[in-house]
Amino acid sequence: MQSTRTFTDKLFLILKGLGMGAANKVPGVSGGVVAFVAGFYEEFIYSLQKVNGKAFKLLINRRFKSFFYYINGRFLSLLFFGMIVSYFSVSKILDYLIEHYELFVWSVFFGMIIGSIYYINKDFKDWNSKTLLVLVIGIIIGVGISFLDPAKENDNLWFVFFCGIISVSGMTLPGFSGSFILILLGNYVLLLVDSVNALFDTFSDLLRGDFSFTANSERLRMIKVLVVFTLGSVTGLVTFSHVLNYILKHYKNITLSAIIGFIIGSLGVVWPWKKTIYKKDEGIYLLDSTGEKIIENYQRYVPKLELETFYAIAFILLGIVIVLALEAYGKNTRKQHA
Repeated sequence: MQSTRTFTDKLFLILKGLGMGAANKVPGVSGGVVAFVAGFYEEFIYSLQKVNGKAFKLLINRRFKSFFYYINGRFLSLLFFGMIVSYFSVSKILDYLIEHYELFVWSVFFGMIIGSIYYINKDFKDWNSKTLLVLVIGIIIGVGISFLDPAKENDNLWFVFFCGIISVSGMTLPGFSGSFILILLGNYVLLLVDSVNALFDTFSDLLRGDFSFTANSERLRMIKVLVVFTLGSVTGLVTFSHVLNYILKHYKNITLSAIIGFIIGSLGVVWPWKKTIYKKDEGIYLLDSTGEKIIENYQRYVPKLELETFYAIAFILLGIVIVLALEAYGKNTRKQHA
């Protein structure tokens, strides 16, 4: 699967990683959709499932070059580099945009998901009673998840490890938002805000030669939580990739119809016109460790015909155009490597 890539290909692969990382952090948006639409989903799953017993044997025997080639390391390293950079750059920008231009950000994502549904469906010709049934089940599950009530925050390390396993579903299964599932599990703020901020602050301290954080029990707790969450994510990523590679190989049509259903169902989560509901205790908003209000859920509403609504519709169209542009690029890339 390892192929020769031009400098432009490598640059675009990093940009795709940036897109996946940003999408994975936004509740309701699935990084797997980015992979699917940009045309590298199957290579992504194939590469991840190569992290197996043979790969570890190569690693133990210090055959690093063979290991890197076997797991399609060039592809994975560039993609994950983009994701990591995204968590400390693009996702920070997204946090700002969602805070100040929430309606327009959700509108772009809503449009991107509509574009994704069109993209996946237009080449899918195997509709029959079985695939239609799976499609309906996928839609019901996707919509059902969007109306579940979130749990309370839980920093038990075994639960954090479980959250890591579950959260990567958004990377491997288009239509399932890992970050939204973390909201439902009650640990979105803990794992994608507090712990990431703690790591960022720790790196900043280290660059300044300041090691005072070693005496900060809260900082160390956050770092420990992030390490366990990361281990869970890696475990989930490898496990899910093996399962998905198998079902894509043996039940491709059913899998694709389920993915289309999940993506359609996720439209309810990213519906642009919604108000954020925050957790309260006796009329007082509950805050996380950074002083931010903790999200409980969203209240959706039908928009009024006003100027802001037309702006939002324009951003929905922009989202669709972005996906169509990604599709065109993905198709061109596949032709070049065919």
